[in-house]
Amino acid sequence: MPRQGKKYRDAREKLPRGVKFQPREALELTKDLAFAAFDESVEIATRLSVDPRKADQIVRGTVVLPHGTGKTVRVLAIAEGEKADEAREAGADHVGPEFVDKIKEGWLDFDVVVTTPDQMGKVGPLGRILGPRGLMPTPKAGTVTMDVGRAVSDIKAGKIEYRVDKTGNVHAPIGKVSFELDQLTENLQAFMDSIMRARPAAAKGAYIQSVTVSSTMGPGVAVDPNLYRRRLS
Repeated sequence: MPRQGKKYRDAREKLPRGVKFQPREALELTKDLAFAAFDESVEIATRLSVDPRKADQIVRGTVVLPHGTGKTVRVLAIAEGEKADEAREAGADHVGPEFVDKIKEGWLDFDVVVTTPDQMGKVGPLGRILGPRGLMPTPKAGTVTMDVGRAVSDIKAGKIEYRVDKTGNVHAPIGKVSFELDQLTENLQAFMDSIMRARPAAAKGAYIQSVTVSSTMGPGVAVDPNLYRRRLS
């Protein structure tokens, strides 16, 4: 495993043990400790005091990161007529209902699917293909909508979807190591603001248990969770 290699161990040794940093400091360390030859993603992992097995404690949502993720997102818009034109103007990479049949044949050269409600009769049967890959459009994620142009624009601008996993953690990309520190800091804050707004009423105790940032290959750097607990009080 690359994370257990010498470069990873060397990077981890540079981290003060048991220290929880201010967000900007943590991100600066994350950038400094990145060692891969490629432009690593910067990722955040947030542990929450929720029980994902209970429907009233599921945390999920979307957020438009101010500076995007640094990744080129390929958007497929399944729409017709004026809505198809809106999607094209907004920058969708592929547009049209004919792509439903292409997906059934195994074509998956896209990262996000956006569609209009009237197309769900065609798109619905794709659930067995798109669902396991996390690609199925949903109204809650804003990817089943009549405002197709806005949805495509938001995704291209850096909109991401997140959902708590079975262990109570939420993971998301918030940029690239090559980003300016200010950009990463603003993206992190936008993500955490969204997580806090998504707090279920049934969540008990300190909602934000821990926050960790890391590069793709680098060690995790702990952010002080008390910053967000205070903001919630």
